[in-house]
Amino acid sequence: MRKMKGAFGVVGSVTGAVSAVTSLKRARADRDKLLLANAIASIAVAVTGALLAVRSLKKGGDDA
Repeated sequence: MRKMKGAFGVVGSVTGAVSAVTSLKRARADRDKLLLANAIASIAVAVTGALLAVRSLKKGGDDA
């Protein structure tokens, strides 16, 4: 069950990253600095979430 939770975490992070990259492209095209800052922050959140999920999978799901 814990490994499944970790796998869903990775999938969720990948989905978030794809959305953030789409926002990044739109922000660059529109030259919108606020949207650009939001997209960069979203990418950071997605990367951090993926790393946490991978770490959880490696440790066997222990939340330490």
